[in-house]
Amino acid sequence: MKKLRVGVVGVGHIGKNHARLYAELSGAQFAAIYDTDQARALQLAGEFGVVAAGSLQEFAEQVDAASIATPTNTHFEIARELLAQDKHLLIEKPIAENTAHASDLAELAADRRLVLQVGHVERFNPVLSALEKRLTNPRFIEAHRLSPYPNRSTDIGVVLDLMIHDLEIILHLVRSPVQTIDAVGVPVLSRGEDIANARLRFENGCVANITSSRISPEQMRKIRVFQENAYLSLDYQNQTGEIYRRTAEGLTKEAVEIEREEPLKRQLSSFLECAQTGRAPKVSGFQAAAALELAVEITKRIAA
Repeated sequence: MKKLRVGVVGVGHIGKNHARLYAELSGAQFAAIYDTDQARALQLAGEFGVVAAGSLQEFAEQVDAASIATPTNTHFEIARELLAQDKHLLIEKPIAENTAHASDLAELAADRRLVLQVGHVERFNPVLSALEKRLTNPRFIEAHRLSPYPNRSTDIGVVLDLMIHDLEIILHLVRSPVQTIDAVGVPVLSRGEDIANARLRFENGCVANITSSRISPEQMRKIRVFQENAYLSLDYQNQTGEIYRRTAEGLTKEAVEIEREEPLKRQLSSFLECAQTGRAPKVSGFQAAAALELAVEITKRIAA
């Protein structure tokens, strides 16, 4: 099978990692970079031996598939132009600024039979694979995602920046419509909220409590899932986990075996495979749009 030519639009903090991994992956030919900061584009292009395109059109001529790792407010226009030129896309989360744009991109990709994957990278964390194997019927989910102030992605609040990862995962795990939402949040260093908590009740009775902060002195990415007779405690950051079960002898604890691997590398490999085979991605444009819709509703409740 002929190798796909792949490129990266936007080589800032996140895009640089996409470039690094595309250069390592054997499943594609890393071909081009496009960034409005031409000096940065030229530097990375020289490092990886690829073309530093002078325009998005020139970039499109060099690739069959691309990652978009630019600010959220630019995703829609860039993605729409590349989809119109039949390019498979991986768009960093959130997929777009608003749900109308998200739905438009998902529909356009579907109409043109293109792969549109969205960068909800925790879906590729080996920790989540371990959880999915042991999941039966979740009744209560608790998620914490904390980090120091990033000095990036501050054009959006912490719900769209960090919490959306957990929202997408929880929608995937629970697979039931959201019935009620309670949410609070506070802006500290940004215009939008920097710390937020949301409590979701689903129609099937499951409840999820999600806390996200980007003004924490520590980093934490954990999820706990409680189900009948057992609960799982998993650490995305350290790729470790434990399962607690109720037995005749009482509560037992066992370590969850997790095969460690870089989630972003797994995500990009999966994107390339989907683009080559037509297989549906783990997080499609439609799934990402659903997570965005929920995140936007939470931000509205916070602002009310």
